[in-house]
Amino acid sequence: MIDLYYWPTPNGHKITIFLEETGLAYQIKPVNIGKGEQFQPDFLKISPNNRMPAIVDHQPLGGGDPISVFESGAILVYLAEKTGQYLPAAARGKANVLQWLFWQMGGLGPMAGQNNHFAHYAPEKIPYAIDRYVKEVNRLYGVMDRQLAHTPFLAGDYSIADMASYPWTTMWERQGQNIADFPNLERWQNAIKGRPATERAYAKAALYRNEGMTEEAKKILFGQTAASVAPKG
Repeated sequence: MIDLYYWPTPNGHKITIFLEETGLAYQIKPVNIGKGEQFQPDFLKISPNNRMPAIVDHQPLGGGDPISVFESGAILVYLAEKTGQYLPAAARGKANVLQWLFWQMGGLGPMAGQNNHFAHYAPEKIPYAIDRYVKEVNRLYGVMDRQLAHTPFLAGDYSIADMASYPWTTMWERQGQNIADFPNLERWQNAIKGRPATERAYAKAALYRNEGMTEEAKKILFGQTAASVAPKG
C-alpha cells in the first residue's frame, strides 16, 4: 500500500496519474496547503521541503521498513522502478525519459509556476515579471511542440516524462498561451486527457478542490521563510 500525501496541484496530479495507470494500491492523505497542513511535524518528517506530494511505500521492493520519498520527479522514478513501467530499463531509453523528466522539473514546472504567481496572485502587477514568464512558458511550449512533431510522446512511448509535463500544460489559457499555436502539443494533450487513468486521476482531484485562494492562504503559501519549518517549542 502506498500512502500518497496529496493536494490537487499539477505536481499532485503527476502521481495520481501514475498510480491510476499502474493500478498500484494507494490511499490519499490530503494535505491542504492553503491551511498550512504542510508544516505539520509528522508531514515534515516525510517531506522536509514542506511540499507535497510525498509518498510512503509500506511494501518496498526487497521488503523491510517503509520507504518515504518526497519531490514529484523522485517519486515518479521510484514508482517506475518499483513497477517496471513507464521508464525503460535499457540505458538509452532510460536516459531519454529522464532528460525530459528533469526538463520538466527544472524548467516547465518552475517557469509555469512563476508565471501563474505573477499573473494571478502577486499583490502588485509587475509588467516585466508577467511578460518575462509568459514568454518563457511560450518558449518551453515551443520546445515541446518541436519534439512532439516527430514522436507521439516526449520520449517516444508514453512515460513518466509525459505524466510530469501534462498537468503543467492543461492551464495554457491561464498561462497566457494560445494552444492553437502548438498543434503537436495540443494533439499530445488530447491523447493524454483521453486516457482512462488520467480521467480517474482528475476525478479524484475534484474531491479536494478549494473554494478559492483566500488572503490567509496567500500568506501561508507565499510568505514562507526558514522560520516556517523551524521546530516549535
